[in-house]
Amino acid sequence: MENYIFKQLRFVRDNTIGRVADMNDETSLSIPEGFNNNIKWNLGHIYVVQEKFAFHFTGEEMYLPDQFTELFSPGTKPSDWGEEVPPIHELILLLENQVCRIEKVLKFRIKEAVEQPYTTSTGLTLATVEEFLSFCLYHEGMHFDAIKSIKRIIQSGRKSDVFREK
Repeated sequence: MENYIFKQLRFVRDNTIGRVADMNDETSLSIPEGFNNNIKWNLGHIYVVQEKFAFHFTGEEMYLPDQFTELFSPGTKPSDWGEEVPPIHELILLLENQVCRIEKVLKFRIKEAVEQPYTTSTGLTLATVEEFLSFCLYHEGMHFDAIKSIKRIIQSGRKSDVFREK
């Protein structure tokens, strides 16, 4: 029987991808006034954090393309990007495949304790596979909201800067 958390992960991910599926690369680089990040950063950040929470903390192998940690980890921002960033279609493809990989690798380990618990920046300690995956739902939901807000501002025609690669 499928654990409900995997249905939730797929639901949230499908909504995230659905929000950006028709977006071009240049639009994904726009940073509206009042924001530090763009849609591309949010997508890459969701991917990197979920790789760490689903694979690193469970002792599994992560799939992080070159430069992803430097581009999309917590504390990074597009204005610091010095190297070429992946196109949005590559991020979407990685995000599409990630949930399937998570379920395949972790479906029988859901209640398992991790070797090294982790305390989030908001003070919540995660100690089981299920707790890490559950927190991923909250994390992606926050960034989904940022993506929705940025997209709405871009579509309204309000002022935004387009971050261009150096």
